[in-house]
Amino acid sequence: MQKSQYGDRVMSESETEGPDFSTKLFGRWDVSEIEFRDPSTERYITVTPVAHSMGRHASQQFEKSDISIVERLINRMMLREENTGKKQQTTKIVRDAFELVHERTGENPIQILVRAIEHAAPREETVRLKYGGISVPKAVDVAPQRRVDQALKFIAEGAYNASFKTETTIVEALASQLIGASNNDVETYAINQKEEKERVAAAAR
Repeated sequence: MQKSQYGDRVMSESETEGPDFSTKLFGRWDVSEIEFRDPSTERYITVTPVAHSMGRHASQQFEKSDISIVERLINRMMLREENTGKKQQTTKIVRDAFELVHERTGENPIQILVRAIEHAAPREETVRLKYGGISVPKAVDVAPQRRVDQALKFIAEGAYNASFKTETTIVEALASQLIGASNNDVETYAINQKEEKERVAAAAR
């Protein structure tokens, strides 16, 4: 430990620089080497070191795919009574969940999130078509951007369902959802919902 002539502790160069928020999410997780296995959703999953864009994309109605996928998860987690409008609180939940994911898997939690989204994104769903006043279900392919939206929705819903009126915290529930979905575990809510959508669509072909 270095000391100045007055006896005070002098911080090293690495300490004065602090965490690198320019290339790492939350100053900790590297975003430069994320792998994508699903080419259809790759262009709609943006990975950046920014977790809060200050609403700079709000005026661009169809450019939500330019927002960081982590921020989109945070925004989706805010769509509940407990976290409505509480961006900082929800960001802390996601950050703590990422730490827990890393402890349990030893992997980059952003990579786990991307893999979870790819596995939880449904490929087919049903729409209702009317023929002479009769409503008939019809299977349709899901657009890649909607696939990402649905995956984020399922992950957020699964986390809240698992933590509602239970001893499981929202951080633990979110971490479990991310890990389970990244492993394509059918017991995970997100994967279960995806399989259900595709099963109903297959019956309506």
